[in-house]
Amino acid sequence: MTAEPHLVNPHFDGDRLVLEEHREADHVRYLFPGTATGPTGPLRALTLAEALHARIGPAGTAEAVLRAWAQGAGAAEAVEVKVADPAAVPPVRVRAGAIVIRDGHVLLIHFQEPDEGGPHYEIPGGGVEAGETPEEAAVRELREETGLHGSVGRKVARVWKEGRHEHYFLMTAEGSIGPAETLDTYGGTPVWIPVPDLPALPLWPRRLSWRIEHWHRTGWPTPPAELADSITDLQAPCTW
Repeated sequence: MTAEPHLVNPHFDGDRLVLEEHREADHVRYLFPGTATGPTGPLRALTLAEALHARIGPAGTAEAVLRAWAQGAGAAEAVEVKVADPAAVPPVRVRAGAIVIRDGHVLLIHFQEPDEGGPHYEIPGGGVEAGETPEEAAVRELREETGLHGSVGRKVARVWKEGRHEHYFLMTAEGSIGPAETLDTYGGTPVWIPVPDLPALPLWPRRLSWRIEHWHRTGWPTPPAELADSITDLQAPCTW
């Protein structure tokens, strides 16, 4: 067996990124040439717009390449990128999050933390406890943090960040936000935010912010999106 490469040199054909296409049961997955451990697939060239919504692996490598590309780096500036596959490493923590949209607004937790990068928002959710499935954890965390009683619809994203494996579910929820003294939000406040505001919002996970708005308009991904997220500055715009 060939050893896994530690670096890849992204190849561009004009303004398109060249990747290997691998067709699986219900979707197409793309890999950087030279990173497949099995048979290679045919080469396909994707525009930036196509690549942003494609399932590209390894996820950590894809984030690095898409970040540079979206920020203006072209083929002439392409450099070697580390092969980073966070899915291949056992997670230090598993988290489940609830994406609840009602009347064109998404439910988020607002944190006022001026000494820690400024105010920001998070998708309701928390750690998966022993004996729980991620779906069960998302329902429990939504109830604990907002007072709403939710039902899981579909998983829309898996995000790897700093050793964590996070599952995000589109959910419906009944009821109203509960009194602050009954909620477990670690100092945050549940709020309803217009979905069109998401791309410019300091929302964590950052790489989901504009995607949720996009998916709400165009349709939710099947199968779930797979994203690595190394972003720490939530105030800066993210377009990749």
